[in-house]
Amino acid sequence: MAAQALAAAAFREGNHALAFPFFGAERRGAPVLAFARVDSKKIRQRTQVYKPDYVVVLDDKLMGYVDVTAGLKEGGTLVVNSPLPPEKIVTERPVKCATVDATGVALEVLGVPVTNSAILGAFAKATGQIKLESVEKGIMDIFGARLGEKGGRKNADAARKAFEKTTAGMSVGGRKFKPVKKWLPDYKELPLSLGLRVTMTEAGRVGPGSFDVNKTGSWRTFAPVLDDAKCTNCLICWFYCPDGAVVRGEKHVSVNYDYCKGCGVCVEVCAPKALKWVRTEEVEEKLPSEAIA
Repeated sequence: MAAQALAAAAFREGNHALAFPFFGAERRGAPVLAFARVDSKKIRQRTQVYKPDYVVVLDDKLMGYVDVTAGLKEGGTLVVNSPLPPEKIVTERPVKCATVDATGVALEVLGVPVTNSAILGAFAKATGQIKLESVEKGIMDIFGARLGEKGGRKNADAARKAFEKTTAGMSVGGRKFKPVKKWLPDYKELPLSLGLRVTMTEAGRVGPGSFDVNKTGSWRTFAPVLDDAKCTNCLICWFYCPDGAVVRGEKHVSVNYDYCKGCGVCVEVCAPKALKWVRTEEVEEKLPSEAIA
């Protein structure tokens, strides 16, 4: 929706624009991509954007696992949802960088950690490629059409507040990333049924049951935190957890943050209200280091 709203804003300024998402069959919280092209001329290229002028990161935890500056043009700008100043953002190479705590803005204005409208205000401030007023109109066009006039206006307000709080500077280079192997199966490796077996590939183990070697805790924005004194060990959260991140114990359950994606199911179903939502940044010292970007 952020890419669509950006395209709508650019169109309102007399440009041609194209926006589309890219994602696989993942659960809530999985990393996804969206692309937007803007030009004064008609756009005929409809592939993914491999050498962007700007990169927008809605979840800064991804930066520990994904080289977000890969392909970014020289002189391009990185816009990050982070409470940190630009000079504390560590990337593979130093780049122009702008940061804003879009999650905090979203919680303040919208009441939920949905950052796709707030980050557009940061984009307008950081790049100067589009006016804030156009961004607000684009948000009304896209968000307002789905959420109504009131919902659209609140999202536009989030963009304006993020615009005001955005800080520009340079990131720090030096972060190293291991080369990622990609697996493209041939007919010999494809399971006869999608749910029959796990397959070993050059990129590691894939398929059903491979979650134990694929740590997905970095997808989380909020973490479920347990109050041991309130837990009755009823195991409802253990039963409903889609990723097996809730671990049974003799007196109470615990959460394996290596695999918790922050979907919120356990918090919703907890009968004694022993689990509560806390922003990951507020409890990161209590979580395993490998689960935090």
